[in-house]
Amino acid sequence: MAGETATAMYRHRTDAVSTTVGEGPPIVFAHGTLMDRTMFDPQLDALSDGYRATAYDLRARTDRYAPGYDLWDLADDCAAVLDGLGHDSAVLAGMSMGGFMGLRFALAYPDRVDGLVLIDSMAAPHEPQERETYGALVDPLEGSRTGVSEALAEGVTQYLFGETTREETPELVAEWVRRWQTYPGDAVYHELHSWLSRPDLSDRLAEIDVPVLIVHGEEDPSIDPSRAEPMLEELPDARMELIPGAGHTSNLERPEPVNEAIRSFLDEHH
Repeated sequence: MAGETATAMYRHRTDAVSTTVGEGPPIVFAHGTLMDRTMFDPQLDALSDGYRATAYDLRARTDRYAPGYDLWDLADDCAAVLDGLGHDSAVLAGMSMGGFMGLRFALAYPDRVDGLVLIDSMAAPHEPQERETYGALVDPLEGSRTGVSEALAEGVTQYLFGETTREETPELVAEWVRRWQTYPGDAVYHELHSWLSRPDLSDRLAEIDVPVLIVHGEEDPSIDPSRAEPMLEELPDARMELIPGAGHTSNLERPEPVNEAIRSFLDEHH
């Protein structure tokens, strides 16, 4: 189950690991840690009338979650997804980990990216204390083929959802808690470690010469909006939309304003 085999899987089994709707200029969505392609259902529904919108499962949500991969490997996977879809290039939208990967995709494959949408993400690395905290959460999962425990699933809701969402739409949170308990623990362990020790990418952002939309929940408990703001200065062409009442999964928690922001961005650049 080497990295090459995993990447090739996306080229040859795209239909099995992705959902595509609509016709028009392509946009491809990449999810964050613990999430899956269905987190972008609201965006696919909203964009299907004018765009060919695809959301795909990253490696940890497939049977190819071999250890030892990193964000650059996930960028290669994304290139294979484009191959499988028949796209020379596309707008790439990534949430959290998907955004970390998206920035690297833009550097590794500059001719294949028409624009970036970075949802609750950032270019800088996590702080040492954060790395220690997150590592301690998943360390017990290493090598486990059984599902994530209910206690751990309940515990990580504080990182994935904003306070407003946890209070006003607990059914959404509960749905994802149930889903997380079906994930093999080892897959989650390797998923988090694919980005946990990533180096700072800030000094390379000037190389990304495509339009960038930064979308960020005002209540993001994992990556405060202030940590995304430096990208506005470092990227050649970037703007930011803050989403009130949304946490780390802003596109899922408050889909309407996120859909509006993405639609406006796409319409402007297409």
